Order: sequence, then structure tokens, then C-alpha cells
Amino acid sequence: MSLVTPRAAGTRLESNERRIDGDAKVSGAAKFAADFELPGMLWAAFATSPVAHAKIGSVDATAARAMPGVRAVLTGADIGEHCFGRRLFDRPAIAVDRVRFIGECVAAVAAETRQQAEEAAAAILVEYDELPALFEPEEALAPNAPVLHEHPERYHFHGGTRPSAPHPNIQGESILAKGDVEAAFAGADRIFEDEFTTPRYHGGYIEPRATVVWIDDDGIVHIVGTNKSPYAFREGFSICTGVPLEKVRIEPAYIGGDFGGKGLSVDEYPCYFLSRATRRPVKYVRSYLEDMRSGTVRHASRTTLRTGVTSDGKIVAVDAKIVFNGGAYAAGKPIATLVPGMDPKLPYDIPAGRLRRTAVYTNTVPGGHMRAPGDVQFIFAFESQLDIIARELGIDPFELRLRNAVRDTGSDLDGVPYLQPAALRVLERLRELRPRRPLAPGRGRGIALGVRHIGGGKAELSLRLDASGKVTVQTSAMEQGMGVFSVVQRVVAVELEIDPSLVSVQQLPAMDGAPVDPGAGASRQTHVTGGAALRASQRLRELVQSAAPEWPQRLDWHAAARIAAREGIVVRASFEAVHHHEPAEHGFCGIAVEVDAQTGQVTLHDAVCVADVGTVVNPVALRGQIAGGFVMGLGDAMTEELRVVDGRIENASLADYKLPAQVDVPPLRFVPIEGFPGPGPFGAKMAGEINTAAVAPAIANAIADACGARVHDLPLRAERVLAAIERVRGLHDDDTS
Repeated sequence: MSLVTPRAAGTRLESNERRIDGDAKVSGAAKFAADFELPGMLWAAFATSPVAHAKIGSVDATAARAMPGVRAVLTGADIGEHCFGRRLFDRPAIAVDRVRFIGECVAAVAAETRQQAEEAAAAILVEYDELPALFEPEEALAPNAPVLHEHPERYHFHGGTRPSAPHPNIQGESILAKGDVEAAFAGADRIFEDEFTTPRYHGGYIEPRATVVWIDDDGIVHIVGTNKSPYAFREGFSICTGVPLEKVRIEPAYIGGDFGGKGLSVDEYPCYFLSRATRRPVKYVRSYLEDMRSGTVRHASRTTLRTGVTSDGKIVAVDAKIVFNGGAYAAGKPIATLVPGMDPKLPYDIPAGRLRRTAVYTNTVPGGHMRAPGDVQFIFAFESQLDIIARELGIDPFELRLRNAVRDTGSDLDGVPYLQPAALRVLERLRELRPRRPLAPGRGRGIALGVRHIGGGKAELSLRLDASGKVTVQTSAMEQGMGVFSVVQRVVAVELEIDPSLVSVQQLPAMDGAPVDPGAGASRQTHVTGGAALRASQRLRELVQSAAPEWPQRLDWHAAARIAAREGIVVRASFEAVHHHEPAEHGFCGIAVEVDAQTGQVTLHDAVCVADVGTVVNPVALRGQIAGGFVMGLGDAMTEELRVVDGRIENASLADYKLPAQVDVPPLRFVPIEGFPGPGPFGAKMAGEINTAAVAPAIANAIADACGARVHDLPLRAERVLAAIERVRGLHDDDTS
């Protein structure tokens, strides 16, 4: 059944939406995990490792257990080895015999108050026998490097067999290949080789992680948490703890931002063991210091990129090697290869290519997924090098991209043909927007293209039509800020041709019998959850029409309500899509900057984002996603960096970790390209991750255009820009001496 239907014609989707969860959030009525309170509830606190790598000699909790209000103290020795993860279950709930990064949990406390729990955790004495620590992938991949995980055979690998790796400190490795790469390089007129690096990033969400766990009289474990994928977490929790799946229930709660970091649950596991020990509810709310010190971060990376081109700028071969600093555990990655991100895409038709991605264990904070995972690192490198090539060959950077943009017969890096490639549409729209006037000295313009897969998964939901003519949607989808409930409401209202006020959304726990949802992530909620809403609406329409075949095409909802009152109308439907088997999403970012050649200071003057968005379901939310993605990319490019020295994060607070503020954001234009339907309801496409990765290379390219200096490392701090300017000056002085 097609998801493109005539119901969306006219203005039914063009009017601005009202967020279905807006009133609850602005009034304070919305319940987040930290808001839950239960009778008899205890508070949790954790003792964590101050060293990056060590054997645990002994844990003395005598003083902690004797402190007022303390009801339980648990160590790894008390609960045994219970490891969790999204694909590879390699991270212990509580460290048993070894710690592998600063901030790892070595003991858990439950007490009557939060202060009592924290004081007791601080009183736990741990003896550490320090081991050699590895902080960089290059160290960890050395032939004689210490092995950080000596018994990987103990780890559960979910969904198959763990791929083998050429080194014991490799979390996972993936190689994509297309064509005869070496022969293609041999036929190239020019070969360019460059190296680029990116740092670790924190998601910067408003709400730190929180959880409440309790066990009822029937032995059912109830969990409220900040996890955006309740069914995947439920299954992983059962595997880690041994609690039967039917005894695990993930209760609904709002999530205060995610950006990928809340796909992994961490604190729920020790809280469960504390609740089991005390038979009381246990609550834990992280401070931001704790969250930044041990939360899931975007991987630092080093990319070596070798590209062969003809003299007229046609790309003939690419060989890319990306090494990710995976941190102490691979638990945060849900991808089977254990490399952060789906197979990356390029909006160019490249005859021969090879991409090797390697994630490496180190004694640093564990890495995981963050908005556009894998793309921020790779697109920064590739789009930066494209400008290097263009300027070296004397070709306009726009023209170089146009010559290489994927056409209808083009294929991806893995050789799979593109479905509905839109790179040319985006570039042609950009051509119309390009400024014609010359820039003043010290100013420059930069561009970058991006492409992102549209995520898949399976979602179910049900619709109930009551006697008043109102429709209630039941779903287990999690609302982490993208507006999925509003998507569902609008899709149902448009398909049934009723006012959105007649459609309400009820969020159900993740449990046996409830509608399954794949969770927020991979830009799939409009596509998959919205697809299920459309299927259910079509089924409801068919049922009502079959009950009253004499009705006209437009439903008489008063009559339908009478049938519902007499017989009841409830329908349930599902929609499923496969990752990478849908059209990719294409977007563009253009930036104008000014560079102070004496200080390296970069000022952004204006920006434009173009995206092929298909049918727009939520107009306001779409603009919010594009603007938010741009600002996040701006932080990646200019200000954000988790600085790690000897395994310790030096700037683990939002006072020192510089998220962009409104004053940092230049005027931004968004130009949507509509009219080319995608796989979502009524022809919608994704928008949540399309422009984030293109921002940093666009700025780097604009800086090079302004002053001739190329910066290969993010963030693009003034001192790095100044150092690049001085290198250019030095080369110029050498040439003229």
C-alpha cells in the first residue's frame, strides 16, 4: 500500500501545527523521569573510578553501610558480572575486577535521601592496582599494546555473531569497496592525500539522565528512564539481568532532548540491583558533571583521505581510512559492525572507492551515537578535500561538485544504486541562490553537500473511534523533542479528513501486547511511526466505509460515531522499512565568513540551508529541525570539544564546554525543495540529520576562501586559523625569498 495518498492535497498539511505536547511542557505538567516520585522511594549514588585503567584490589564499604539512612551498598563482587550494551554487551553494570575509564561505577548505594546516598558513596574506599592506560587509538593498535578486554568471548553479541577483528583492541571494523580502486588511481591525473581530525562531542541536551526502578508484587520490573528506544532497551535489560522479558515493563515519560546520546541506558542496571536488594523503588538523577564525564559522546576521529581525479576535476577513485576513538566500551553502538553510524553516503558518483572504518578501545569515556553519527567526521574530511582539489585545479568549487554529483544511474560507495538521487536538484536550487557580487578582502564563501539515509524499523499503533467521533491513538513511541505525537495526530487527521483536535495520542508502556515501536533515531519517526499511523487510518476508514457503503467518499463522522457507540471500532496496523532500502536525503549548506588575519577570529555573516524534504508534514517542526541541525553543526565546527588529558575530561561542565548561543548564530535562510515524494506518509522525507554534517566543512571552506588558509582539525578555533594563516605566510615568504 502506497504511503502517498490524495488526502494531503491542498492546504491540509500546509497550515502550521500546534504541538500536541506543547501545553503539558510549557505548563510543567509533562512528567520527565526526574519528576517521578513513589512511596518508600530510595535514592541512589555511585562510587566511581578516579583512575583510567586499573585492577580493583579491594572495596571497603564498612563505613558506608553504617551511615544513617543507607539501606544497601552493592559492589561488582556482590552482583557478579552483568554486562549491557546495544549490540555488544561489553560494559558491566558495576565493575567487577577492573575499571577501564575515569568515572566508571565501582559501587552503588541506596539511601533514604540523595544527600545520604552521595555521602555514603564518597565514604567507600577502593584500592586500585593501576595498569598501563591507552588514550589514543594509535597506542591501542600498537603490536605489543596491552589488551583492554582480555575475555571478549564472554560478551553477548546481539543479533548474530560478532565479526572478527585484526587486533584485540578493535571494537569493530568495516570495509566498503567498489570497483578496482588501485587501477582507478593508476589512471588518475592527480592524487590528493590529506588528514583531518575531529574531537569528542557531548549532546548538550537539556535533561541529564535520570531513572526510577521498582519491582511490584508480581515480580514485574518497572523502569522509568531517559531511554528513547524502549523496546530495544527492554530486550537488552532482560539479557543483561536475566529477568524474563515478559517481566520487564518500560514506563512512558517525556525525554528532554537526546541527539543520539540516550539510546543507551547505563544507570538503570545498578538501580535495578539496588531495588532488588531493598525491595523498594530506587531513583537516580545525574548531575551534568556526571553526565558529561561518563555519558555517551560522539567519537573523536582521524581520517586519512586519498582521492584521484582527472585534470578536469572528475573523481575517479577514493580511498578513505577513518579511525574512531571508541573509548572503554562498545556498548553504546547499535550497529552490527560496531562502527558509529550506518554506512556513510556521498552525493557523488565515484567509479571506484574503498572506505575502512575502525573503532578502537581506549581508556577514555565510551563513545556512541550522536546526531548524524559517522557523517560529521567523514563529511568534514571529504567536503574539505573537495575544495582543496577545486582550488588546486583552478575549478570553481560549485562546478566541481556539479560535475561529480550523482545522477539517476549512479551508485553509492558500496556499489548499491541510489534511489531517487537529489544532489542535482539541490545544486540547481543553490545556483539560483548564489550571490553574484564580489566579496571584500578578508571575506569568503564556502559550501558543502550532505546526504543521509532515511532510517527504517517496524512500528505499530492502534486507533480507537469513540461515540463522540474522537480518535485515540495508542503508541509506545517516545517523545524526545522531535514532535512525533504531532506527526501522528496530523497524519491521522489528514487521512480521516477530520480536525486535528479530534485526535488524541495515548502513550503506552513498552510491554508484551503493547504496540511495538523502534524508538527515536536514524531520522525514522515520521517515516516509520507516521507510516503506521497512516496505515491504521486507512484501515479505520475502510472499516467505517464497509459498515456504511452508502456513504459518500467523505466520511460522515457523526454516523461513524453512532456505529462506534453501538459496535466499537478499534484497528491496529504496522509499518516496516529497512535501513538503506529507501531514498537518501540530500542537503546543502552555504556560509559567508570574515576572517581577521591578525588574530584568526572568524565571524559568520550569513548562512543558507537547502534540503530536499518531500512533503512537509509539520511545517514549524521542519524549520526547527533544520535550524537546530545547523546550530548543532555550528557547535561542532566552532566551539565544542570535550578535551581529554590522560583520560580525564578537563571541561566537564557547560560553563567550559562551549555550546553555541543565539549571539553566535548568523542569519539563516532555509530553502526547502518540495514536490519529490519520499517514503514517509504522503511522501514525507527525513529532516533531523540532513544538514548537521555539512556545516563544519562549509565554514572551513569559507575560511580558506577568505584567507587562503586550510584548517584540517575541528573545532575551527581562532588559534588554529591563525596558525594556518601563518603557515601560508611562511610559504609565501619562502616563495619570494
